[in-house]
Amino acid sequence: MPFELVETAGADHAGSDPLQDELALLNLAAQGRQVAQLWEAPLSLVVPRTYLRHAALESARADFAQQGCPVFLRMSGGGLVPQGPGILNLSLAYAVARPPGALSDAVYLHLCQVIGEALQTLGVDTHWQAVAGSFCDGRYNLAWGPPDTARKIAGTAQYWRRAPAAMQSADGQRHLVLAHAVLLVSADPVQINARANAFEAAIDSDRRYDAGKVVSIREALLAGGRAVDDDGALMAQVAVALRRSVSQTPPPI
Repeated sequence: MPFELVETAGADHAGSDPLQDELALLNLAAQGRQVAQLWEAPLSLVVPRTYLRHAALESARADFAQQGCPVFLRMSGGGLVPQGPGILNLSLAYAVARPPGALSDAVYLHLCQVIGEALQTLGVDTHWQAVAGSFCDGRYNLAWGPPDTARKIAGTAQYWRRAPAAMQSADGQRHLVLAHAVLLVSADPVQINARANAFEAAIDSDRRYDAGKVVSIREALLAGGRAVDDDGALMAQVAVALRRSVSQTPPPI
């Protein structure tokens, strides 16, 4: 069964809490639907709930919100993720017949495949690997460039929830999974990393990120000799490629 692309809430989506959108997608998956959503967020930061351990978190969130950069909490793990202009999000939600321990790697690989094949059609070759020094580093980043000097172009995360009783299998192992990717399309790595580092400093954490460890699709295309005149047109082109790839790549259910 192919993924069903669902629309965002339009103009109202820009100011919404990403957690509410994640819950909405999981609710659709709980109805037996395989859904995908492409969306953009306003200038903001998103952190996992593990950041609640920082005593200065709420005061820092209030300060950043006053500066026009709200900081949202998300369900999945990992680290801080910048959002805003030039960044495209892909969320996939569906039911699986096995628990996280059996399928988490396959879920990540599927997400990397969807994005990697979409970017390949645009002339940007990628692979998955960790990129030390990048924001929210993980084993299943999508990276561009030779492995020794690769730069992160997309980050991935996943969140699992037990399927409702009406969907449950005889062995009780049916789950819902939300797989999410943050793709840097035309965002400036220097600007997004500066914002991320400022927040980490505000909560007195020891995390700092290196802008040289991330890259946008725009930069990768320019490095390959491709002209990019219009960032809006590039965002639209990437979205079309992602929709096509999502429709052609079934999940590991």
